[in-house]
Amino acid sequence: MPRTILLVVLLLLGSIAAANATISAPAPVRVGIAGLTHAHVHVLLGRAQRGDVTIVGIAEPNRDLAQRITKQYGLSMKLVYPTLEEMLVKTKPQAVTAFNSIYDHLAVVQACAPRGVHVMVEKPLAVSVDHARQMAALANKHHIHLLTNYETSWYGTNHRAYELVTQQKTIGDIRKMVVHDGHQGPKAINVNPEFLEWLTDPVQNGGGALIDFGCYGADLMTWLMQGQRPQSVTAVTQHLQPQVYPRVDDEATIVVTYPHAQGIIQASWNWPYSRKDIEIYGQTGAVFALDSRQLRVRPTEKAAPQELTIAAPKAPYDEPFAYLAAVVRGDIQEDKLSSLDANLIVVEILDAARQSAKEGKTIFLSK
Repeated sequence: MPRTILLVVLLLLGSIAAANATISAPAPVRVGIAGLTHAHVHVLLGRAQRGDVTIVGIAEPNRDLAQRITKQYGLSMKLVYPTLEEMLVKTKPQAVTAFNSIYDHLAVVQACAPRGVHVMVEKPLAVSVDHARQMAALANKHHIHLLTNYETSWYGTNHRAYELVTQQKTIGDIRKMVVHDGHQGPKAINVNPEFLEWLTDPVQNGGGALIDFGCYGADLMTWLMQGQRPQSVTAVTQHLQPQVYPRVDDEATIVVTYPHAQGIIQASWNWPYSRKDIEIYGQTGAVFALDSRQLRVRPTEKAAPQELTIAAPKAPYDEPFAYLAAVVRGDIQEDKLSSLDANLIVVEILDAARQSAKEGKTIFLSK
């Protein structure tokens, strides 16, 4: 083939490939942000390069905070609106991510659901069972996705542990689960003041460490127990740093019981270091997810523990906003860890734990 013709053919093939790539690439999902006070908003703002979502508007009444954050990420203040309603009307997002107080999650769903706008909130779903049920009713009525984001949902170790325990039955039926979550405390790790203000407010957050970190264990246990509601919840909370957190607990232990298993959630703002790990004990052995990458498996008493390094899940299950975009586009089904059904149970566990700690007695959940 003459050189000139070959070059023309190659150019044509390249143009066709580029055109096909353009056609096949899905349009970014239009996402609005409700609030900037929650520090987890930086995860969304720092991932623009993935191209699967585009931020079309931000609802934040604190203009100083908005200016600080938009400047940090090179965003225009034209994206910022003083109210969620105005942002929804003027930017028409397909989904909204809530980075405000837990108490305000209900208001976000009240504004978004009637407009058919999907919602992802930061954990936990709601500040109380009453709020959670109102949110669920709105989501179901208006046929929107209402998702809850947990950092631990994107740990490859948790998914591998789930596979070993519930599908391969590597250790027999689950008998006990122990979850440790938390860090040195929000003050000690120097969260931004706007976050600290509501995180340590018993109304806006619903509690302290019990809510902030107890929700992780409740979510993982509900998932491992195939969506079962516990029979009972017993909790003890303490103020080990009353001078720092005078209005909310900083230490919580929650015991949840199932017909044939028990779960222990240890949520704390007093750990000497950050941790999010789970121990799962079965009839014959145990599986420990030590962090996002390290897994320890001991299938029987006589077996030597196996130390495994687990890769991150494949996209879009590797982080929350790729997942949100895929769900909104209809590319994938909702994962149970973030689902509304599971997170209604999570809030029920947290509500019962709060009541148990306050009244000093076990709370039995109605059937």
